[in-house]
Amino acid sequence: MNTPHPGHRATTAVLAAALALLVAATGCSAKADGGSGGQDADGVRTGPGVSAETIRLGALTDLTGPYATLGKSIVQAQQMWADETNAAGGICGRKVEITVKDHGYDVQRAVAAYADISPDVVALPQVIGSPVVAALLDDVQRDHLLTFPQAWAASLLGKESVQVVGTTYDLDMIAAVDFLTRARGVRKGDTIGHVYFEGDYGANALEGSSWAARKAGVKVVGQKIKATDTDLSAQVSALRKEGVKAILISAGPAQTASLVGVAASRGLRVPVVSSAPGFAPQLMKTPAAPALAALLHVVSSAPAVSSELPGVRRMVTAYRKKYAGSPVDSGVLSGYNAAQLLGAGLKKACAAGSLAREDVVKAHRAQENADTGLGVPQDFSDVDRPASLSTYVLKPDAKALGGLVGAEEAHRIPGAEEYLKARRS
Repeated sequence: MNTPHPGHRATTAVLAAALALLVAATGCSAKADGGSGGQDADGVRTGPGVSAETIRLGALTDLTGPYATLGKSIVQAQQMWADETNAAGGICGRKVEITVKDHGYDVQRAVAAYADISPDVVALPQVIGSPVVAALLDDVQRDHLLTFPQAWAASLLGKESVQVVGTTYDLDMIAAVDFLTRARGVRKGDTIGHVYFEGDYGANALEGSSWAARKAGVKVVGQKIKATDTDLSAQVSALRKEGVKAILISAGPAQTASLVGVAASRGLRVPVVSSAPGFAPQLMKTPAAPALAALLHVVSSAPAVSSELPGVRRMVTAYRKKYAGSPVDSGVLSGYNAAQLLGAGLKKACAAGSLAREDVVKAHRAQENADTGLGVPQDFSDVDRPASLSTYVLKPDAKALGGLVGAEEAHRIPGAEEYLKARRS
């Protein structure tokens, strides 16, 4: 947007018009890139999404698509955080508001929703879907809009405004191979299968499993599938033919249930390890439940919601009271944790005197030991590294809250530093 330069002999009226255009131009620029904003009466610098009374946040979620259950859990958990925060006085003397947009896991709808809300929010505590996040990366970076994706591909690292919480998919699979070789009897020379979604999720997971397998002297046989593939009989047959001693899966809950159920029914009773997105508590009410309980483990950077951690217990108690009848799953913990982490960044930005977008990002990135009590501490200071290098191992249990119980407490992933160094070089 160009500002007309008044001529040397401009009249007062022309000068006034030019100044009006200048103000308009500055406003356009502020909306496009996070802007320098103004300063409120309390002396805090502000920008888009922040007024003297409110801090507005945005959520791009899935309430009607394949991850609708997850989306509902995250939305409700983050609204609970906002309500608790406001009851305690808000942040920087301002009430927190969250505008929720449902994209139904449709990228075009998500892009349109982002265009609708991005001028009026200071951060996004939730964006569901790897394809959605990938489509919005350039916009989020340009707008300096601190964003917490519900996606964990390593390709999301290296972006100042994008915060992946916990580990990435490749690190999870390195942890999974370590678990199989350390605790489930997989030995040097054995073959393991890896069933994975096409796209960033599966490709990144395969990077990790392939690297870890080479280090352990194990062979990986890959089986790429689509998100629409819900009968994995052919994949089970192929892996059985290869004589696999264990299977990794980087897909969705429906695929995990099919894989484990079919494998058990055909006598391929080998250990199966999934990353967190591959499990949902609803699976423990399906015919596959006995096989899942017997064969499956889940590697996750977050504890189970059945954990006895005091912070988790407090969150679960509050959630069950506020949303009686709603399932308590990993989405509740993930959503609440992301909201708390964002809130900590906003408080630090306020203390530093600015809630402008770029300063919120800066304050967030200054945290080297962010600990919400909902898992392991997070280090956000290096944009090129995952926020955590530790994982839990969880196990399905139909009687447990959230369908999972802890099998191993959080521990640092063996070889993670070596892998990250090799990946950077």
